[in-house]
Amino acid sequence: MTPAHRIVSSVLVQIIRPAPLCPEKVAFAWRVSVGPAIGRATRARIDERGALIVTADSAQWRREVERSLGLIRSRLEALLGPDAFINVEIICHG
Repeated sequence: MTPAHRIVSSVLVQIIRPAPLCPEKVAFAWRVSVGPAIGRATRARIDERGALIVTADSAQWRREVERSLGLIRSRLEALLGPDAFINVEIICHG
């Protein structure tokens, strides 16, 4: 039997990935990829250079994103596509 979270993840990828890249899609993919706690304390966007800009509310949240960046990046690439962004820059406001 396939776990429910794998089915939901697969369906999300099929729905989200083909949609045009827009700020709302990036924000949604970010929240899905990082979960509720990090999602409340951070925001993400892709700038004109193709960089994923992550803004964290504090240095603690910046460290959490940095610590989990490998997993976050793989989840984002699954939802947005492997070429959606070229690198990740984390900014701390706080």
